[in-house]
Amino acid sequence: MRAVFLVGFMASGKTTLGAELARRLAWDFVDLDTAIESREGQTIAEIFRSRGEGEFRLIEAAALRDLTESLSRDTVVALGGGTFAQPDNRELLQHWPSIFLDAPVEELWQRSLDDVKKRPLRKDDPVEFALLHEKRLPFYRQATVTVVTSGKDPTSLCAEIESILQVWDKTGFGNTAQNPSTSFEIGESQ
Repeated sequence: MRAVFLVGFMASGKTTLGAELARRLAWDFVDLDTAIESREGQTIAEIFRSRGEGEFRLIEAAALRDLTESLSRDTVVALGGGTFAQPDNRELLQHWPSIFLDAPVEELWQRSLDDVKKRPLRKDDPVEFALLHEKRLPFYRQATVTVVTSGKDPTSLCAEIESILQVWDKTGFGNTAQNPSTSFEIGESQ
């Protein structure tokens, strides 16, 4: 049973790309934020408003742990923007391949303009947005692979990721327990 976890900042394309990749691979797809909303009966924004970010992170960690323990089919998982920034979550996922979807912060800001109400940490301040991105970037870079998404369509990005998965299947790169420091980048570095 295989799984791959898509990591990145808000509006990096984790959900869109994850759903398309899962369709192409005939794998299951799970958006962790959607799973949390279903489980809690509230939107992510409502959870942040009513319970705060600290409580949300506990809910998120429990949902991620439950998900990893219950995977029964090959699955593509889109994580929330802050999920991989939490040390316990990174530790939980260390034996699974993770892919950081990287894009310039200015591009992420533009992509997120339509989703302001949906994204509780996306304030209407590009400087604050950039500071949050900068704070999380070192954690995203701990993913197994970085894929630069800027200027690429979902079809070509899925093809890149499918190639990575084929390499993992042939070489065991996906088993980070055996290769804990295995990491490489696809595309131009930002």
